[in-house]
Amino acid sequence: MTRLLIISCCATVFINLTAAQAEDRPNIILLMGDDHGWEETGYNGHPYVQTPVLDEMAATGLRLDRFYAAHPNCSPTRGSVLTGRHPIRYGTFSPNWSIRPEEITIAHLLREAGYTTGHFGKWHVGPVKATSPTNPGAMGFDEWLSHDNFFELNPVLSRNGGPPTRMDGESSSVLIDETIRFIKKSTQRDTPFLAVVWFGSPHEPYGGLPQDLALYDDLPTRYAEQVVSLTSNETGTQIQRPLREVLRERYAEITAMDRAIGTLREYLERSGLRENTLLWYNSDNGTPPSGLADTPLRGLKGTLYDGGIRVPGVLEWPAHISTPRNTQLPTVTSDILPTLAAIAGQAIPERPLDGINLMPLINGTMIARPSPLFFWSFNSDSLNDQARDPYINYDLQVGTTPLVKLMNGLPTRNFQNIHYRTIETQDFLGPRVILDHHYKLVINGATDSDTELFHLGDDPAETHNLAADEPAIVIALAKQLRGWQASTLNSLTGADYR
Repeated sequence: MTRLLIISCCATVFINLTAAQAEDRPNIILLMGDDHGWEETGYNGHPYVQTPVLDEMAATGLRLDRFYAAHPNCSPTRGSVLTGRHPIRYGTFSPNWSIRPEEITIAHLLREAGYTTGHFGKWHVGPVKATSPTNPGAMGFDEWLSHDNFFELNPVLSRNGGPPTRMDGESSSVLIDETIRFIKKSTQRDTPFLAVVWFGSPHEPYGGLPQDLALYDDLPTRYAEQVVSLTSNETGTQIQRPLREVLRERYAEITAMDRAIGTLREYLERSGLRENTLLWYNSDNGTPPSGLADTPLRGLKGTLYDGGIRVPGVLEWPAHISTPRNTQLPTVTSDILPTLAAIAGQAIPERPLDGINLMPLINGTMIARPSPLFFWSFNSDSLNDQARDPYINYDLQVGTTPLVKLMNGLPTRNFQNIHYRTIETQDFLGPRVILDHHYKLVINGATDSDTELFHLGDDPAETHNLAADEPAIVIALAKQLRGWQASTLNSLTGADYR
């Protein structure tokens, strides 16, 4: 009922827009790579990865150099894009936890504003089947061609919740072809569109087309001496392979994804849509252990150091960004919903949001972020002592789209959820971070010995712990972090839906 009331209010806002305003609303395309680390782009100085399209976007648009994923793992970050909220607020703790059906998404808001909405690719916040209360349709998308989790070449996808169907081709190209078809239909209806494209690349297990693999035949031999553990494409089980072979395939996937984005940009140019289309690329988390080569950042996927949460971020919108810019202001995936809601003239949901409207940044008037960023890897093991009371029937959370590897011995990704009833002291634990301008406080445990303070302007690699030198800053930041955690746990109890 709450969601319906809020959306009704949003619809009133839309109705009151003038015709001229409606015509000025941009088309919006959100692109997201899967496990694509900040350093794995040409424009960020990677010595081997070839990303000419992203490099051009960074050179002509708004380069968000300190863009962060809301969480160091994929599903939670995806939920933050949809909701503008930290994923702990609705219980998407890790990749096998679903989003809450009561959440209001950017697709809900833009659809009420007259946008046609479509999702293509990885979903991963619940099953995509028709019976799921957390499928893309339930979350506000008019149509979708999606997968519960990840995929590689020749992806098996579900169209609008139907039976999984194999789509022949390189997966990024398949998704972009479908996106272009969606855009054509939207423009024929004379409506603006929201297209959310979540690629399966470069998540492992890796593969690539011969033309892309050939680009990386000459990677340094030192990588051949290192061995990494990852999933076998043939058996779906864990194996060990030389890092050089793995990187060759991983980088080939990144280049193929980059080329697909180029295909989309070329279509927008040919069709006269590029000028007033907002095109936003980012990743869902940092580089995984299987893909680590050279990086100036500390940490990997799964950690709250910058290597786990700082990701590529670049935005094009020629009608509003005519001069290339690079910003060092911290921004995060939770900022996407309030930004797009402002662009569409929609009221934001009346519940706690963790993101802010970045339109002042896009317009060049924001000189500092008005509020800190917060990150938290909630220890869901602490929930074992609570009654396991799911709010969605288990059968509705069983996945259907097959994976290219086994997950806990299963060829599909199944999801779980739980009613969180009471706030316990131990629930405040788990790695957590507050980032306020250049200062970043990292607490990995329960004691002071687990506290680290970094000045990212002077120390982007997070090598010099200043906690002992700046106790007042530590105390002030820790107090803000604790208050935010309390708000987040209150949301987790379902208070935002009452």
